[in-house]
Amino acid sequence: MAKIRVYSTPTCPWCMKLKAWLKSKGIEFENIDVSEDQEAAQAMIKKSGQMGVPQIEINGKMIVGFNPEAIEAELKKSR
Repeated sequence: MAKIRVYSTPTCPWCMKLKAWLKSKGIEFENIDVSEDQEAAQAMIKKSGQMGVPQIEINGKMIVGFNPEAIEAELKKSR
């Protein structure tokens, strides 16, 4: 099973869409609120080079934005 982290903020509409999409697919994930956790925000930026949310980390690979095709492709690799 892939280890999945979602870096998000509570007010981001794309973050909400990403999390709802993952839940609708039955995909478990850890949600990290980067508006509350500055250490996690810095780690996210270091990993991806990007400040925007949402970002999803699947087994160490960062995907910036809500990109279902890229997420599904990465999940298939980890099966």
